[in-house]
Amino acid sequence: MLVKDLLEQHKTTFSFEFFPPKEDAAADKLLQTITNLMPLGPSYVSVTYGAGGTTRDRTHDLIVRIQKQTDITVVSHLTCVGSSRDEIHSILENYQKVGIENILALRGDAPKDEKNFVHPKDGFAYAADLVAYIKKHFPEMCVGVAGFPEGHPGTPNRLQEIDFLKAKVDAGADYIVSQLFFDNQDFYDYCERCELAGIHVPNIAGIMPVSTKSGLIRTAELAAGARIPARLLKAVYRAENDQYVEKVGTHWATEQIRDLLDNDVRGIQFFTLNSSAATQEIYESLGVKDSNQLR
Repeated sequence: MLVKDLLEQHKTTFSFEFFPPKEDAAADKLLQTITNLMPLGPSYVSVTYGAGGTTRDRTHDLIVRIQKQTDITVVSHLTCVGSSRDEIHSILENYQKVGIENILALRGDAPKDEKNFVHPKDGFAYAADLVAYIKKHFPEMCVGVAGFPEGHPGTPNRLQEIDFLKAKVDAGADYIVSQLFFDNQDFYDYCERCELAGIHVPNIAGIMPVSTKSGLIRTAELAAGARIPARLLKAVYRAENDQYVEKVGTHWATEQIRDLLDNDVRGIQFFTLNSSAATQEIYESLGVKDSNQLR
């Protein structure tokens, strides 16, 4: 099913994001994690892509396994950095053959180990170009794009950043999934700026529960960055160990989601980090068994 149709059918959608394991043995464990989360009734699940497309084959393999072994709608991330148009076209054709009809179109980051990385001459410079290509050659596909409530480090000018986002929507994007954030006011302000810019497609909020102190540090070091509110930092620093950090992170994410639902958010995407525990605990804390009670 197309994500845009799910967004039309439900007041709020709930989705879970996973990343492809680096080892084959971990793939079976991840499929079990996905199976554990299915009773929560997600609208769809998505699978990420590594920098420079480094996990392309594993992303494809995981997408196909989910497609074959479950009845859940699946979204494949697709980055264009480092790929030629022919390569992108071949990937999309393969997805089409196996029934994958939802793509999250991203520019992506260049491989970290390639200091002198050069984009292919026949590739795509921006995500908007990739969106336009998909809509032209695979018009039946639903295309989502990324948004950045706290800003993108590559675009310090926040007005220009929204212009770039509008270019992706004007190219045919059906919805937007936000980068993770920890302060809902950042998301609400970003949504208002989208409206002012004439961006009216659904904005889905990306939520990631903090699980470890080291994980919080890595989150702050991500290419897209992340603003860590002082109240969250204080709570994490007070925690005796990571077992309690996880409780802090789950509580914080639960309160974020509760507030987002009260403010009629169009969708929530859980960045699961390939674990089912925190997501299940959030649903329990919200007092519901599955997403149908939240829609």
